Amino acid sequence: MAVLILGLVLFLGVHSTRIVADGWRGQMIARVGEKPWKGLYTLASVAGFILMIWGFGLARQEPIVLWAAPTWTRHLAALLMLVAFVLFVAAYVPRNSFKARLHHPMVLSVKVWALAHLMANGRLADVVLFGAFLVWAVFSFKAARARDRAAQTVYPAGTGSGTAITVAVGVLAYAVFAFWAHGFLIGVRPFG
Repeated sequence: MAVLILGLVLFLGVHSTRIVADGWRGQMIARVGEKPWKGLYTLASVAGFILMIWGFGLARQEPIVLWAAPTWTRHLAALLMLVAFVLFVAAYVPRNSFKARLHHPMVLSVKVWALAHLMANGRLADVVLFGAFLVWAVFSFKAARARDRAAQTVYPAGTGSGTAITVAVGVLAYAVFAFWAHGFLIGVRPFG
């Protein structure tokens, strides 16, 4: 569990600089330059991600069950994951209605992903991993919205084609991940 927690602290810590130390982040970028900052950020993120995945795998070898999740929570989680995939894609497809309305669909995607997995899993490692991401996403979304208000950011209106592409790619990515990649990468098949 210690490796998982260390990975989470490193990964989410790096991703929290805009939440807790945006001024310091700006000063560091000005001092070292944008490319070196991004390089250090990437190295720390990758190291944290590797530790997090490794630690989660170690924790799953000796699971501590806190509760047995009812079967219906897995069905709800599967539905919520479809929403999470569409929101994730919305962060990248230009001029879609989700980004125009919600402004930060990737962070909302993380919220939905974490909540879905918390509902469907009752092991300690799951609670630590998905709970940490849920808490981070709540604070990240709040900070991003505050930055938008301060900068008076205006997001471009969504178009029908941008929204349709977002939904189509999100549903396709969900199908590939749910029916094949999740089992291959994580070792758990959401649909049997």
